[in-house]
Amino acid sequence: MLRVERGADRVVAVLDRPEKRNAIDQATIDAIHALCAELEAEPRTLILTGAGRVFASGADIAQLRERRAADALAGINANAFVRVNELPMPVIAAIDGWALGGGAELAYAADIRIATPDAKFGNPETGLGIIPAAGATWRLKEIVGEARASELLLTGRIIDAAEALSIGLVTGVHPAADLLAGAHAIADRIARNDPAATIATKRVLRAPRSEHPQVDLEEQSVLFESPEKHRRMTEFLERRAK
Repeated sequence: MLRVERGADRVVAVLDRPEKRNAIDQATIDAIHALCAELEAEPRTLILTGAGRVFASGADIAQLRERRAADALAGINANAFVRVNELPMPVIAAIDGWALGGGAELAYAADIRIATPDAKFGNPETGLGIIPAAGATWRLKEIVGEARASELLLTGRIIDAAEALSIGLVTGVHPAADLLAGAHAIADRIARNDPAATIATKRVLRAPRSEHPQVDLEEQSVLFESPEKHRRMTEFLERRAK
């Protein structure tokens, strides 16, 4: 289940399967696709979190056990997480408790991750006879570097929030009672900026190195013609002149 709370400039999506420690099943994937369709049509910042002091304990193993080669090639979880990652506006993951396997991969798909001291991250898939095929093998090394990602993925070791902070997997650690407020504080900072510039920045950040600097210049050329750029710069100059 995905419980969704909608606001004017942000959406909070809560993984809420307490009886399964928020394990990601097909219904959750379907709900993620539906939410992504909404946010593609009406871009807003997305805050992802989990109910019951757990982010997501992984994919639903009972369902995963029954999947065959054709299901793997269909990329059931992988394609949903790609869609999350490619949303126009930023995605913030607020993580408490377990973020394992597919749950960790969903967190890796976010642009910004914050956690509580009790958060735990890991990809134990090789111990179950599979690989972390929903993004960990390429996203984690982009986040923490290839050597660190190799050690974590090949051993299946679980790390705590302090280590996650030290390697740059998360950017902040908050008490559990303040976790969602911390995510909203980041969303507030984003909301003060020009949405078009935010969308362009995220798009450029996702571009391959070979496309730079041309992609930067093309996005900037569009923003240079926008009334919002003129309005914001005029306000800045008027404030400085006082």
